[in-house]
Amino acid sequence: MSSFKSFLRAGHGPTLFAAFLYFAFSCCIWVLNGAMAPFIGETFNLSPAQKGLMLSVPIIAGALMRFPLGVLAQYIGRKKATLVEMGLIAVAMLFGFFMVHTFNDLLAMGVLLGIAGASFGVALSLGSGWFPPQHKGLAMGLVGAGNVGTAVSVLVAPPLAQWLGWQSVYGIAAVAILVPMIVMIVFAKEPPDIDSHSSFREHIACLFEKDGWVFSLIYGVTFGGFIGLTTFLPSYYYDQFGVSKVQAGQLTMLAAFMGAAVRVIGGWISDRWGGVNTLTLVLLVVAVALVLVGFSSGSLAITTLLLIVCFAALGAGNGALFQLVPLRWPATTAVAGSMIGEIGALGGGLVPNAMGLSKQYLGSYTWGFVFFAVLSLVMLGVMRVMQIRWTRTWAEKGGRARTSAHAAAPSHAPKRTPKARSA
Repeated sequence: MSSFKSFLRAGHGPTLFAAFLYFAFSCCIWVLNGAMAPFIGETFNLSPAQKGLMLSVPIIAGALMRFPLGVLAQYIGRKKATLVEMGLIAVAMLFGFFMVHTFNDLLAMGVLLGIAGASFGVALSLGSGWFPPQHKGLAMGLVGAGNVGTAVSVLVAPPLAQWLGWQSVYGIAAVAILVPMIVMIVFAKEPPDIDSHSSFREHIACLFEKDGWVFSLIYGVTFGGFIGLTTFLPSYYYDQFGVSKVQAGQLTMLAAFMGAAVRVIGGWISDRWGGVNTLTLVLLVVAVALVLVGFSSGSLAITTLLLIVCFAALGAGNGALFQLVPLRWPATTAVAGSMIGEIGALGGGLVPNAMGLSKQYLGSYTWGFVFFAVLSLVMLGVMRVMQIRWTRTWAEKGGRARTSAHAAAPSHAPKRTPKARSA
């Protein structure tokens, strides 16, 4: 407890809490269509492929909006950017409540739900911005635990949809978003960790660097897997095992909650053991668990246990990767985090589509799970190759923060250190 108090004293606790709450509410709203998919599918009589498309649209839209929000935050401030976004979320939820009557309207609503998915990079940068490098992994893990909003969504939205009708849930969300807005206004303070003199090209330098793309692809497995599976699983449980719509949400909640909770542990472990070491173990566990899930579709209990293990690994991987981001881009963490979150979240859009197509054309969801397991192993190989250079330039062995005078790598280190680039 004393070490956690010293951690809080090293930064700004109220901002950390405001960022967590903002991210939690955003995640909750982002996956609403997935949480209510059994109800929506029944209303519109959707095929497996149509369900996959419907579930993937909010993920892809949210991914594409992350980087623009990160750039906006770099110029107007992260606190102001969160308030702009939450205002837009409220308007989007009112559209869902009043205007969704056809499948095309539903797809448009999916795009609007993506506004909530844009919160990621700004939330993590805002919450961790007051903390020194050796504590950023834990700070980002705590904010990132706002992923628990996905678990709340799949737990709460189905009973509300059954009671009031699924469109009414959008109206409830429009009112609920006022809570994190008020907390943000009252408690959050803009962190000082930004280089206000950098040019636009310097702010977006991560777009032109190999490290940024490698981080993004790895995140496509860890976070993409987390958000994609969370969105897809209510439909999977309902279709595959014949449970009720509410039970499907409850079973999904078990896995999603585990992934969100372990994210904090992943950041904390990575501060001590190193993000690269943690990600190595994570990607192996994810690959094995997904293959086993694919071939255990006859047992509800075994499937649920394996998914809990898989989500725990995915959550730890999310925390581990974002322990590395502020070490690599210390002055432009919001933009780098948003860019990585944007491209990485696109991986989540693959999951429902792959599952729907696998079911519709191959007769089983198994090969969708196997496909994502193979991606996990590919990303493990890419990371192990790249980490050789990372530990020579901006991180200690295994991906820990450097404690020497060279702890903070310049935002454009690869461009200014050609020897390190060729290593």
